[in-house]
Amino acid sequence: MTQTEQPHTGVGTPEDPIKTDAVIIGAGPCGLFTVFEMGLLDMKCHLIDILDRPGGQCAELYPEKPIYDIPAYPEITGQDLTDRLMEQIEPFNPVFHFQQMVEKLDQIDEQTWSLTTDIGTVFHTKVIIIAAGGGSFMPKKPPIPAIEEYENTSVFYAVRKRDQFKDKKVVIVGGGDSALDWTLNLLPDAKEMTLIHRRDEFRAHLDSVNKMRTQVEAGNMRFEMGQVKELKGENGQLTSIVVENKNKETKETTRTEIECDVLLPFFGLTMKLGPIANFGLNLHENLIPVDTEKFETSTPRIFAVGDINWYPGKLKLILSGFHEAALMSRQAFRYIYPEAKLKFEYTTSSSSLQEKLDVDEKAEKKIA
Repeated sequence: MTQTEQPHTGVGTPEDPIKTDAVIIGAGPCGLFTVFEMGLLDMKCHLIDILDRPGGQCAELYPEKPIYDIPAYPEITGQDLTDRLMEQIEPFNPVFHFQQMVEKLDQIDEQTWSLTTDIGTVFHTKVIIIAAGGGSFMPKKPPIPAIEEYENTSVFYAVRKRDQFKDKKVVIVGGGDSALDWTLNLLPDAKEMTLIHRRDEFRAHLDSVNKMRTQVEAGNMRFEMGQVKELKGENGQLTSIVVENKNKETKETTRTEIECDVLLPFFGLTMKLGPIANFGLNLHENLIPVDTEKFETSTPRIFAVGDINWYPGKLKLILSGFHEAALMSRQAFRYIYPEAKLKFEYTTSSSSLQEKLDVDEKAEKKIA
């Protein structure tokens, strides 16, 4: 039985952890291409990302912005690059764990690491690849007094368990894609839905804005212009919020109190190193030093590729991360298959690699 045929079992609890060859922290372009390089060498990968979809900065910050320095693509958007990478790694069946962040790292023995995410998912893995870009995306918190008292009880910066908003009076704040998308997605489940934005203009896709306005006109939800200035409740549970709006023409300020069980502020994301800083790795100005042969950190079996790493002459380019992933995967292979001989092959001439990539099947689909 080959490594790819072995079952990677586990539900992700401390008693029954997910067992895999490699855990990749970060599902941006470098993390996705790492799956490809690892897959060619018969290594199974699970990926963890704090976002709700793959693509990292490309998908979150500039999905429609052109990128000009990807080999063979004179111009490609961040989302298109993500889509191409997802298509490329499809034969290797990677498993994604979105809207989670690695919070704890423990060494079980010389061959195995244990990772635990902030929602309690546990992994046992032979190698770890940190591909977290500039760090973890962390939510920007609105400047509302005492908001910390309500966090993780009735104030949430991401939707991780949709059912916890069922039959609740939900208020969403923001004017971007995340705010509009979740307004529409949670609307069928919510008892009441209110969207708040400081102006009647949005940064979200026009289709989402139009759908939201249709729901408002139909009386299915409420839109309120203004900014949340005050939270009311006790013991971490909201009962209402106070929205303040200043009329530009009359200069008059109005305050409106809205009943609220759950508040979801979507004010965008910022980049921070996050819990990775506490992994016990040597750091260089909040980056992770690696060697340039294996891209291994100061700790054996933990690697770093892409913008998160540092070495003399480092260039923060996506193509640099691709190169790093290719070399890193060869050392990972030696850890996972210590008795096997590492054979170098080209995808253009290796029948075994082409079989892994389903080349014949793809060719048949093109002909059809």
